[in-house]
Amino acid sequence: MPAVAPSVLPAPSLRPRHPVGATLAVIANRAGAEPPAGAGGPVQGAPADLRITGITHRAQQSRPGDMFAALPGSQAHGSSFARDAVRAGAVAILTDPAGAVALHGVATDRGVRVPVLVVDRPRAVLGAVASAVYGDPSRQLTVVGITGTSGKTTTCYLLDAALAADGSTTGLIGTVETRIAGEVAPSALTTPEAPDLQALFAVMVERGVRAVAMEASSHALALGRVAGTSYAVGAFTNLSQDHLDFHHDMRQYFEAKSLLFDGRAARHVIMVDDPWGERLASAHPGAITVSGVGGPADWAAIHVTPGPDGRQHVTLRGPSGRLVTLDLALPGAFNVANAALALACVDVLGRDVQQAADAMAAVSVPGRMERVSAGQEFLAVVDYAHKPAALAAVLDAISVGLTGRLIVLIGAGGERDAGKRPVMGAEAARRADLVIVTDDNPRSEDPARIRAEVIAGARGFANSTAGADATDGTDGTAGTSRAARESEVLEIPDRRAAIRAAVHAARAGDAVVIAGKGHERGQNVGGVVHSFSDRDELTAALTELIAGAGA
Repeated sequence: MPAVAPSVLPAPSLRPRHPVGATLAVIANRAGAEPPAGAGGPVQGAPADLRITGITHRAQQSRPGDMFAALPGSQAHGSSFARDAVRAGAVAILTDPAGAVALHGVATDRGVRVPVLVVDRPRAVLGAVASAVYGDPSRQLTVVGITGTSGKTTTCYLLDAALAADGSTTGLIGTVETRIAGEVAPSALTTPEAPDLQALFAVMVERGVRAVAMEASSHALALGRVAGTSYAVGAFTNLSQDHLDFHHDMRQYFEAKSLLFDGRAARHVIMVDDPWGERLASAHPGAITVSGVGGPADWAAIHVTPGPDGRQHVTLRGPSGRLVTLDLALPGAFNVANAALALACVDVLGRDVQQAADAMAAVSVPGRMERVSAGQEFLAVVDYAHKPAALAAVLDAISVGLTGRLIVLIGAGGERDAGKRPVMGAEAARRADLVIVTDDNPRSEDPARIRAEVIAGARGFANSTAGADATDGTDGTAGTSRAARESEVLEIPDRRAAIRAAVHAARAGDAVVIAGKGHERGQNVGGVVHSFSDRDELTAALTELIAGAGA
């Protein structure tokens, strides 16, 4: 039976239709704020039994019965928008001492003041408060949180299929989409803000969802977006350079990821194929360990046979030596690791692992190693890889069995970790025969400067290997190694033109990888998001190529 495209869930449905709500007294207790009148102390004369039925930190999204979280911001304090929230129906406000001063005199159109709960760090308690407002919905769900630098999205897709294998109704929360019992809504953030996340859990409970696979980004963990969430399992994929504009260094980045395992998850499943995973596992002795490369671990991939179509037949060894087999549609060693991690989570939950593995066989992920074909004689792939380790893993996977040239298109995002830009260029040049550097999402940065930093890394590596001796195959390699070739590096600023250049440069037996944006449907240039899809542009370029060849 052909797959049925999931329906699109309208945005208003992302709040429960029948909210549980919580009294102001309960919320004050969760927040650690002064209790309202009738519960031991006054908060602008508010009754303790005032019922809050929703919560938001966006004034324009306030609804009748809401609590408005007036949070301090980098450019403005949320208290500046409190009057709008109250006019929209907000009946209480959560803020900090500075906000409380600014809120003096805020009133509804009827001149009735709303209660204000004051805490020193309102963002830190926002998740717990939102959870209380929506009846602690994550406690009624089996939530598995996936964190790490790479592989979160793919692991969640695999896990979603695995959790549904026994007939369970599932939910998925991640970078590409939010899915509730088969209905889909676009995702603006990898992990939603705390009020949105708890409302989403409440919607899932209403719609009969029982198990949820969700990504937990380092930003979400550090900023408290997932506070108030009860995790049945917390899982870790890997750690490599990314987001150092936010975390400053790898130690802080690791510490942010580690927050998922410090009292927030009942059980831990940790990939130990890098030093960071080993370090995390050593800090949590009861964790279930996983290796995608057959290393010592509770779950390990001990045999992998790649097929000519990119599929992989995998044998996993689990606790007590039991074996599980998996036919995986996704190529690459990193996807073997993602699948092993997902199955280890299933096992921890006490579910049938082989049944789950069978259900994962047909999983594909938008913008992750996604093949695009219009009948051309070379491989064309779109992938979200936008960090050095992820790009290297994708190109290594594509190179397996490749007889022709490897052509890769890369860029780098503006207002993000600038230190990874030259590393991205070097990793591409280390593996590809042709590297085309173009614009990604420059945002407010100068696109030419971003490209120059990527090109510096690519050309620096290419120049360092120019003239290196080629191998003749007698050392076990198949002819000339890519590292011994001088990669060609081109700069084509316009991404659409760059994709077409990559396609037109390809010949039979080659591989073209369009990296960086994956599933994204827009390109942010100068703060303006323009409609753009790598997948659509690649399809159009391939179609033009085939049409031209047949003319």
